[in-house]
Amino acid sequence: MQSDRLKIFSGSSNPGLAKRICTELGVPLGNIKLSRFKSGEIYCLYEESIRNCDVFLVQTFSHPINDHFMELLVMMDAAKRASARTINLVVPYYGYSRQERKAAPREPISAKLVADLLTTAGADRVITIDLHAPAIQGFFNIPVDHLTGLDVISDYIKKKNIPNPIVVSPDAGRATTAEKMANILNAPFAIMIKKRPEHNESVITHVIGEVEGRTPIIIEDLIDTGTTIVNVVESLKERGAHDAYVCATHPVFSGPAVSRLDHPSIKEVVVTDSIALPAEHPARFKVLSVANLLSDTIRIVITGGSVSSLFKYGGV
Repeated sequence: MQSDRLKIFSGSSNPGLAKRICTELGVPLGNIKLSRFKSGEIYCLYEESIRNCDVFLVQTFSHPINDHFMELLVMMDAAKRASARTINLVVPYYGYSRQERKAAPREPISAKLVADLLTTAGADRVITIDLHAPAIQGFFNIPVDHLTGLDVISDYIKKKNIPNPIVVSPDAGRATTAEKMANILNAPFAIMIKKRPEHNESVITHVIGEVEGRTPIIIEDLIDTGTTIVNVVESLKERGAHDAYVCATHPVFSGPAVSRLDHPSIKEVVVTDSIALPAEHPARFKVLSVANLLSDTIRIVITGGSVSSLFKYGGV
């Protein structure tokens, strides 16, 4: 892709993904200096002119999320003051998305706060993948291209020709996604009913669907501590299911999640590179790239066209 006005820069959260996006587009990754003062404050310097350019900043909200979020705000401010024509955010994983409503009195709606901060700092567009709650798009008064990793994951699973599969939603909130994947694979689907006594804790209470003798394909938007997934897998095994495939777009993987998911009843953990995984991870982890999806979206934003054309099996 040839465009003198297109400039892509990476924050420190996932430079590997930014490089893969640039390779797909055939453009160089922009030169930017990011560093920290002794106090922990963030310094940013664009080492090339971005005047009148369409700037795309690639930054996912992975751990440490608050550092990466603040770094993105500083990058945006520097781009705005350097007379960038537009500031477009490529945020594969949108953090704070699980706080999109008040579930109890006196709680914040942090997903809305993040949207307000990004918009106030100067964002003209946000490109993201599999928001925990699709309604978060409405928190912005700027264009939001909401993509999905379901196509990439479904194509990979489909090629494996898994015998006697059943797609499993770990909770009612993922039921629509599970139904879509089940239709793609021409398989039945089941729903787990759970309760949450605390954050990052869950207890499976019921299973809706017949899982005995079937191979579960568990689909999630994100995996954080892995506790819920392991509970789901063990509950399915208790009900006569085979070893499971675990699929998720965002490998947040907090604490001991990686070792927890290296579980004897999990055949494979399929995730995308929306968040960078450690170089050393168990062999049962399969990482699929969303670089092509993001690069195609950037191309459409620059040249025109419909982002919905990228959804092979329908949007989110």
